[in-house]
Amino acid sequence: MTMSLSAELWPDVQPETARRLMLAGVESFAERGYHATTTRDIAGAAGMSPAALYVHFPSKAALLFAISRSGHEQTLSLVRSVMARTDDPAERIRRIVEDFVAWHARRHRVARVVQYELHALPDEEYQVVAGLRREIEHIVRDVITAGAATGVFTVGDPRTAARAVLSLGVDVARWYTERSRKSPKALGEEYGELVLRMLGTDPA
Repeated sequence: MTMSLSAELWPDVQPETARRLMLAGVESFAERGYHATTTRDIAGAAGMSPAALYVHFPSKAALLFAISRSGHEQTLSLVRSVMARTDDPAERIRRIVEDFVAWHARRHRVARVVQYELHALPDEEYQVVAGLRREIEHIVRDVITAGAATGVFTVGDPRTAARAVLSLGVDVARWYTERSRKSPKALGEEYGELVLRMLGTDPA
């Protein structure tokens, strides 16, 4: 990961050394897991002394929280953006899934940490991130509910359907790599069609 990528991932984070530590945290957590990673590992990956981390983050948990909160805020922003572009439930779900899946593929190392190290967060920080997750799920559930009410979708329980839809996207971060044959965009488009079929509507 490069300095330009750190600025792309976290444009609002300042200074640059804080972004470097977040990048190092992503690399270390993705490679070793949160609990097996030390602050020395993170600082070393960032090319800094161990004490440098504490200038910007009071703890390893605070660094994980910054990474996790940012990732969830980014995906929530993607979902909100789709909602602002169209009112059609089928088109909304298609676009949400396309963007959600593409993000988890394109940013798979970040997403792996964001999604799979979530329970390592302290309770207070976990609740903040859980609130963002609930907001994403509520939006998707409401779209599915609206589609079911108009006969566009055929689902028994919109809540379960929403969780299934989002789980498909989250799982992409677990297996996707730079060697994957499909681009993030192409994968997102394929998942969009699969989800529409899963909800009982014709992608065409």
